[in-house]
Amino acid sequence: MAHDQIFASAADSNSDAPDYCDLEPFTISAAGHEFEFYPHGRDRLKALVEVIDSAKTELKVFYYLFDSDTAGTMVRDALVAAAQRGVKVALIIDDFGNDAGSEFFDPLVDAGGSFAIFSRRLTRRYLVRNHQKFVIVDEKRVMTGGANVSDHYFAIPADNGWCDLSVRIDGPVVEQFSAWFGLLSDWVANEELGRRKKLRRLRDIVKDWEGGEGPVRLLVGGPLVRRGHWAWVLKQDLMKAQRFDAVSAYFSPPRSYRRLIRKVGRRGNARLVLAGKSDISAAIDMARLLYGKLLKAGVKIAEFGVCKLHMKLMVVDDASYVGSANMDKRSFRINVELMVRIEDAGLAAKLRELIDHMEASSVPITRERYKRESTFFNRMRWRLAYWMSLADYRISRVSAQ
Repeated sequence: MAHDQIFASAADSNSDAPDYCDLEPFTISAAGHEFEFYPHGRDRLKALVEVIDSAKTELKVFYYLFDSDTAGTMVRDALVAAAQRGVKVALIIDDFGNDAGSEFFDPLVDAGGSFAIFSRRLTRRYLVRNHQKFVIVDEKRVMTGGANVSDHYFAIPADNGWCDLSVRIDGPVVEQFSAWFGLLSDWVANEELGRRKKLRRLRDIVKDWEGGEGPVRLLVGGPLVRRGHWAWVLKQDLMKAQRFDAVSAYFSPPRSYRRLIRKVGRRGNARLVLAGKSDISAAIDMARLLYGKLLKAGVKIAEFGVCKLHMKLMVVDDASYVGSANMDKRSFRINVELMVRIEDAGLAAKLRELIDHMEASSVPITRERYKRESTFFNRMRWRLAYWMSLADYRISRVSAQ
């Protein structure tokens, strides 16, 4: 059967699933913090504007992607209004993800806010992107997660919006976010360093970062940094884990991590909810190349085809990871990322309920189904997508089209 017909038809059959709806926001207190999660796109946008509107003294904002569409204009105008009422507003956007263009933010600058571009020099040569998304309000609360500022990230599944997750956090970890933003802001402002020194300085910032002690930590990652990286901490958790549940928009973790996930599958329970729909079809091909050994090890895999998947969520035993990082090589090795690690059994159980909800509307990938679809032609196509995606997803998208 040509071109993944079974996989494709199964995912497409879920695209209009009448019973599926994103969960309502839910709040949970854990480890001295208050967490409010927003699985629903419209709730994410409403909450984002509300936290900006609540600012009284200061807003520190970083986004990978910011568009000039309806949602982007709404968020920008909220930032402008904050600056006009005397709030100190600082906005940084990654150069690669600045789809709105710099002139779009002139009203913010005119109102007294500041606007800066991250990695203006590094993007083309090094493909280094700051993939983080967060808003810090008055040094008291932060909103972070996988969603960028664009209509796609706030639309409902029926309108083929991105299935994503944001979280508002009140508690001591906000201090770590503020310190991290300060380091990024200083790095962006330092124009005296040459390209190579600037990249080296960025690596040092990530390598030297201390995300705090205790059950709630701000972990970061960046280009070619290993020890101390968010993924390094994840590896330590996986080494002893009995259970691993994850939702990831893009899946191509390094071999050592795939081996650890297989070990969890053999000694306990491992479950992956991955994309059945994406803006980049090659990303799905890339993930499918890796299913075989995982399925043999007892790892449960399901493809979410209700709408495009963009969520980044990992739960290892009682530790939950939520933030900007996918389970792919770019997030593990190249992009600047952040993940909040929360160690709390109650919160882990609640997030697993969210994964249960998504899995119920996903297509299970059985060993039998995978064997049928692992034809020579499909494996060659999957392998091509895998190797091209190591360089850049957008290259893969162009080649796939």
